[in-house]
Amino acid sequence: MTVITRIAPSPTGNLHLGTVRTALYNVLFARKHNGKFLFRLEDTDRERSKEEFTQEIIEGFKWLGIQWDGEILRQSTRNSNHTEYILELLDSGKAYRCFASPDELDQMRKKQRENKEPEGYDNRGRNYTQEQIDNYIKEGRKAVVRLNLGSDRNIVWEDMVRGNMSINTKDLGGDPVIQKANGQVLYNFAVVADDNDMGMTHILRGEDHLTNTAKQIVIYEALGFKVPNFGHLPLIFTKDKQKLSKRKHGDIAGVDKYRNEGYLAEALVNYLVSTSYTSPDSSQAELQNIEEMSHNFDYHGLSKSPAIYDIQKLNWFNREYIARLSHSELMSHLAPFLSYDLKRFSEKDIELLLEAIKGNLNKFNEIDSNVFYFFEDSTQDAALEKFLIEGVEVNKKLLDRINESKLDFSDANQMKEEINLLGEEKGLKAKSLFWPIRIAISYRSSGPDLGFVMYLLGRDTVVKRLQAAIAVVK
Repeated sequence: MTVITRIAPSPTGNLHLGTVRTALYNVLFARKHNGKFLFRLEDTDRERSKEEFTQEIIEGFKWLGIQWDGEILRQSTRNSNHTEYILELLDSGKAYRCFASPDELDQMRKKQRENKEPEGYDNRGRNYTQEQIDNYIKEGRKAVVRLNLGSDRNIVWEDMVRGNMSINTKDLGGDPVIQKANGQVLYNFAVVADDNDMGMTHILRGEDHLTNTAKQIVIYEALGFKVPNFGHLPLIFTKDKQKLSKRKHGDIAGVDKYRNEGYLAEALVNYLVSTSYTSPDSSQAELQNIEEMSHNFDYHGLSKSPAIYDIQKLNWFNREYIARLSHSELMSHLAPFLSYDLKRFSEKDIELLLEAIKGNLNKFNEIDSNVFYFFEDSTQDAALEKFLIEGVEVNKKLLDRINESKLDFSDANQMKEEINLLGEEKGLKAKSLFWPIRIAISYRSSGPDLGFVMYLLGRDTVVKRLQAAIAVVK
C-alpha cells in the first residue's frame, strides 16, 4: 500500500497556523513512508471562497517549503462526481429526501428546547410515506438529501493519535444534510467522495473533526468505500485556554504576520511541528528541516494534549536559525526591513556590526531598533534615566578623558581599554560602569561591544551624546 495523505483547506480566510501544522504532520508522515502528500482546495462554499485566499494559501505553503505531489484539486470541479454518489445512496435507500420546511424545523427545535431535550433533527424524513412525498412535490416544496445514520449505533475506529474511539449516532444531532435543495453537496459528503477518489489512506486533522469523522465513516461504508486511517490532532490554544482564532486573536493566528515581520520559514516550521510532537528518539537535534524531521517521524510522538501558542518559543527557534546565517544571507533577509544605509561603514565594519547584533534579533523587522542610534539622535527612555543619574560621574569622567586626551576613535580596542581603565580607577563593577555609558550614547541597555559602538559612532557623536546625558541628569 502506498501511503497517501493530504491537506484540504477552505479558501474562506487567511492561512491559519493550525492549517499549516496539520499539513506538516501529513507531509512528514507521507515522506517517512515514501508516500504521497496531496493538496485539495475545498472551495464549494461559493459565497465565502475567495481567490485571494486561495493564492495566499498556495504562496504560504511555498514559502514554508511545503511541497505537494501532483496538481492542486479544486473540489468545485467535482460536482458531477458528487451527484453520482448522491444518487447511488438514494437508490440504495441509505439516504433520503427531506421536505421539512424551515418553519417546521424551527418549531421542532422550539419544542425540543421547551422539553429540555437535545436539539437536533428528529429523522422524520425516514418515515415519509409515498403519499406524503407526492403531496410535498405537488406543493412545490424543495427537498434536501439526508444521510440515514441508523438508530442507536456505535461508530468505532482506532485513532492514530487518540486510540480507540466510539461515538453513538444518537449524539450526532440526527441525520445530517449531505446535499442542499440547490444541488450543492455539503462538507461531510464531498470530503468522503474526494478522499476516496484521491486514494487517501491516512488522514491527520484537528480534533474538532471528531464528530465529522463518525458521520463520514457511515458515508464511506454506505458507498462501499474503504475507510482510511484517521488521526485527530489537538488544537492550538492560547495560554488562557482559548482556541487560537483570527476573530479572537487577530494576526497572530495567521501565517502572513510572521512572514511580514521577518521570521524565517524554517523557524516557523520547526516551531509548529514541536507544538504537538516529541520525537521518540531523544537524540534528534531540535533544529531540523522538513526532510530531516520526516526521516524519523513517528506518529506515536503526537500529543493528545492541547498545543499552547508560545511566541517566546518561536522567537527562540528564529534566533537559532538567524545565528546560522552567513553574512550575505543575513544581509539579504534584512534588506526589506532596514531603513538605514549601512554603506556609510566599511564592509568589514558592517559585518562586525551585524554579527554583534544578530543575537538580539527575534525577527528581522527589529533591525532598525537595533541600529538606529548609529544614524540618529534620540531622547532617553524615562525607565533608563535612573542609570544616567546613578552613573553621571562615570559619564563626566569619560567626557573629560575624551576632551583631555587624544583617544584614537579609529581603534575599537583602545575605546574598550579606556573604559576598563576608568572602571578600575572608580572601583566599579561592570553594570555600574558600562550601563550609564551605553545608555548615554546608544539610548539602550544592551548592544554590541561598547568600544565598538564608540568606534562606529565617532568622537563628535559620542561627545555630544555624553553632554546631552549629563544635561538630562542636571
